[in-house]
Amino acid sequence: MLTLTRGTKLVVASHNKGKVWEINQLIAPYGLEAVSAGSLGLGEPDETETTFRGNALIKARAAAEASGLPALADDSGLEIDVLDGAPGVYSANWAEPGRDFGLAMRRVHEAIDEKGEWDLAAAPRANFISVLCLAWPDGEHVFFEGKVFGHLVWPPRGGNGFGYDPMFVPEGHTQTFGEMEPAGKYAISHRTRAFDAFRKACLGDLSAAPVKPNAERDVEGLMAAAANISTREELKTFVKSLSADLERRGQPGVDLATLLMALEASVGQKSDEPRWRSLAKALLAATEPKAP
Repeated sequence: MLTLTRGTKLVVASHNKGKVWEINQLIAPYGLEAVSAGSLGLGEPDETETTFRGNALIKARAAAEASGLPALADDSGLEIDVLDGAPGVYSANWAEPGRDFGLAMRRVHEAIDEKGEWDLAAAPRANFISVLCLAWPDGEHVFFEGKVFGHLVWPPRGGNGFGYDPMFVPEGHTQTFGEMEPAGKYAISHRTRAFDAFRKACLGDLSAAPVKPNAERDVEGLMAAAANISTREELKTFVKSLSADLERRGQPGVDLATLLMALEASVGQKSDEPRWRSLAKALLAATEPKAP
């Protein structure tokens, strides 16, 4: 197996801004130079496999062959015991083309309710799973897997995270992933556990270096958050983060005309995405720093 060294350029084989941002947070302390498949203009291959490993390999191999660089792909999802592992590899599909996870969570609730399995004395058991695949242009590849077990709650709680996070409570905790602060979630998440296996196998003796807080606007983080909003609570959390960003940059107010123009553009666009996400993107656009 090949090992990665500090300064290695690595493709994150995903077009999901939230997933790309999250993986970048994991690998940045090790000095890897990460670029996303989307930023390289690479297409999204069809995920035709029925396993997490199969789909992770499709994405990693396509990115590695197209870019000539090692590529890291993630395929992840929610597996629910009473639904025989569904939605599983089809977790994103339950959110339909607009990737509306508010809708996906309602579908999960309805599917469990149809089985009569919402019992307060024994909440539905579930687990998140993440499979990472690291592939090289010559075809070599390796897998790493992480899981976190817990139970589901209804209604969803919290505005942090994304996807099914607001309805999942990990074992040993009372908060959902959606209620946890990011640092708490990432300490135990399925993706972090898969990354830990990847780190031990592929990063050799590299040690994590402290990442200095960015004095400028965290554009990637804000864009990732806006791109994955599906619920009202997630929008509320995003607005708080955006307000804190404006205050930190000494820009506590936003020009009303600019805000109205951004909202008008958002309303005028045809989109399948959740309305909360469209509004978040409009707010982000309206608060972009103006060129001097």
